[in-house]
Amino acid sequence: MKNAATPRDRDTSPTLEAGRSAPDDAWLDDVIGCLAAGKAVRRDFAEGGRLHIDRPLPFLCVFIAEAKQAVVAREITQSNASYLVAPDAATAALVVAAVGSVIRDRLGAFFVLEFGELSHDDKPAKDAPYLPPFTIEVTAGNDPLAQAAAKAFLGSVGTIEGKFRTAHMDLLSPQPENGRGDAPLTTFPAIGVRFAPIYREPGTERIYPELRERLIANIFDAGLKALAAATQSATDISLSTHRALGRKTFVDTVTRTDRAIDEIASSFDFLLAVTPINSDAAWAEFVSSRHQVAPRLLYRPLTLEVETAKKKLFSISFEHLEDPLLYALYREKQQELDLQLSMISAREGRTFVEFGRALYGPVERKLLEAATDILTQTQKRVSKPGKKPAVDAVDSAYVRNRAQVMVSAYKRQYADFSASVELRDDIPAGLLVSRSQLLIARSTAMSRARVEALLSHEIGVHLLTYFNGSAQGLRLFRSGLAGYEGMQEGLAVFAEYLSGGMTLSRLRLIAARVVACAAMLDGALFPETYRLLVDQHRFQPNEAFNIVLRIYRGGGLAKDAIYLRGLLQLLAHLSAGGSLEPFWMGKIAASHFTAMQELSLRGLLGAPAVRPIFLDDAHARARLDRARGGITPLDMVAE
Repeated sequence: MKNAATPRDRDTSPTLEAGRSAPDDAWLDDVIGCLAAGKAVRRDFAEGGRLHIDRPLPFLCVFIAEAKQAVVAREITQSNASYLVAPDAATAALVVAAVGSVIRDRLGAFFVLEFGELSHDDKPAKDAPYLPPFTIEVTAGNDPLAQAAAKAFLGSVGTIEGKFRTAHMDLLSPQPENGRGDAPLTTFPAIGVRFAPIYREPGTERIYPELRERLIANIFDAGLKALAAATQSATDISLSTHRALGRKTFVDTVTRTDRAIDEIASSFDFLLAVTPINSDAAWAEFVSSRHQVAPRLLYRPLTLEVETAKKKLFSISFEHLEDPLLYALYREKQQELDLQLSMISAREGRTFVEFGRALYGPVERKLLEAATDILTQTQKRVSKPGKKPAVDAVDSAYVRNRAQVMVSAYKRQYADFSASVELRDDIPAGLLVSRSQLLIARSTAMSRARVEALLSHEIGVHLLTYFNGSAQGLRLFRSGLAGYEGMQEGLAVFAEYLSGGMTLSRLRLIAARVVACAAMLDGALFPETYRLLVDQHRFQPNEAFNIVLRIYRGGGLAKDAIYLRGLLQLLAHLSAGGSLEPFWMGKIAASHFTAMQELSLRGLLGAPAVRPIFLDDAHARARLDRARGGITPLDMVAE
């Protein structure tokens, strides 16, 4: 996979500079010259016209803007890598003829796909139990390319899930005139697509936003399949998927939107905001109450004005991204940030736990059963409560030194791996990654044998994907696509296994978090969940307290169930033949695999800038091969 250029790199590539002018002979000559040289073109002209071609492709999508309300047809057209928005049919015909000639000479074929909307939608009867089908008209001549494209389009549209309306499709033959009182748009092979404006409420100007998004995504995808069918019928261009015909460059609006989202995401640290700063004092208070009363938890003062952040978040417009896939990714991220901000605002309040349930999901039955099974099967292999096992313990200074060594090793591979390591007094014992920082609690003490595995978790996954995401050109991939945390934590736990550091106590800890989270969501109080872990599952008192503290922080945080959930998802992914490679590109969820694949095919994502060091070890590769053959979490425990 080639490394993707950054937006700045793309801006310096030779293109026809944007400007507003009429499409006269000189304008067309400039366009033809650029296309003949293989350069990109993005040129605005009078009356809202635009020609955008990000690379030589054997097609052009066309929208004629005479119908001012046909906003969805315009958006679908502008989502393509090669499109023309023209103020009228005569202008469109002129530009299509000029562009088509030079593209056909260069690639051997040229095809036109025109999008438009029908004048109205059939209004359903008030007493109708179901919404009526909506009309899609496809006009295609007898040319083999047009027929192949029309067949592909109709076949794709026919598979659209009819959540709101089903499609009634008509295949029409072109008329001597195109309905506008003038000659056909082009003599090149072409199809025209018209659909009913079902995204508008009949008789009003009001929009159905969800239906509009669904319609754009579905018609756009069907259009790409039509273009792929025409391309493969007329040229020797090889396509692994129709999505490879999508855009290979970001428009400036994408970069501005990405920066705006990242500015908000970087304005607060969600985990630090909901993590207590008095964990040692809280433990002493809990002990003094004979484990009967939940301790008082103190938090950092908020410097964030939640209302202001939300106002900025929802002032970000996604209307001009010209890319349905990126539109969906940024909308998902906007919704996730909204939930995080709501949780911070509700910190220590009764609604905090419910916002957390919405963000991280409930503890599903199968997950709870898996966690309980791990604890039950391993219960006889642990010490009785109150007996602290002797370990070769190291302190936070040792962990910091080893972390700095590992960061330096990654920096030698990738100069921009500029992570910092900091000792902190205001976090509970353990390690925490905050963007490009590794934070280590001064109270941290652990077995020497666990250090490298835990650093592989924090540095080799969390920090590595942060810097790899930064290298992709869009900051979204470093702050994380929506819902990335579950798979990210599962991947990080798996890294401990690959590093040879997965222990019985660590696996039990991850399982206990699920059990404690389920109890919390079911309404158990802090002391009740603590006794559940100590009395029933044989955890040491201080260890049980730390688990419960994490679960009840902020008012009840449902996050900690994601570690085991993500691990189980990752093991299933590997046993089904899945690859780890996409996970190193940035912070993503398994649900984003298709999106990442498409962006990679379009050249918008590059290979990871740096790969995990632990994968260089032969033992790690052997463990990975074993996981591909199918293992359970208990199989990961080092003997």
